[in-house]
Amino acid sequence: MRAAVAGLGTPYPIGTLLPAVFQEDPAAMRWTGALDEVLAPAISTLDCLASYTDPMLAPADFVRWLAGWLGTVLDENWPLDRQRAAVAHSVPLYRLRGTAEGLRTLVELVTGGDVELTESGGVCWSTAPNASLPGEAVARLSVRVTLPRGASVDITALEELIVAEKPAHVPHGLEVVER
Repeated sequence: MRAAVAGLGTPYPIGTLLPAVFQEDPAAMRWTGALDEVLAPAISTLDCLASYTDPMLAPADFVRWLAGWLGTVLDENWPLDRQRAAVAHSVPLYRLRGTAEGLRTLVELVTGGDVELTESGGVCWSTAPNASLPGEAVARLSVRVTLPRGASVDITALEELIVAEKPAHVPHGLEVVER
């Protein structure tokens, strides 16, 4: 907790802002000194606010709060560096949600492995009505994750992640292998 920093001073002591007559009063200086001690953590936090909103610099508990603020769900079992990366990438990933690139990036971020996606879809346009559509008639998605040797992943959580991120009408398959 940031408030528990011993000896944390304030760059703006209240006593120095008082008129000289109050600065000569020991009771007034003790009272303002106590206020300085109480306010120092808040002043320090506000002075470093830019660092708190950067997930790579923020304290660990603040990273989790920032994730909630951005609507990003973090797995408590992930190491802190992976949680920081997930929060840092969450806003750009929202733009890619529901796309192959977005799913690939998210699964790579979560697993730390290489991801290969095979999908049936395609995109086209035509000036002629009833033009043929690209891709296959039945939508499908295949996700293959190659993990580094010795790494592991929670398959159930990964399945839930894929279900949440892919288009709802597209069935999928998941294969996880080790290098």
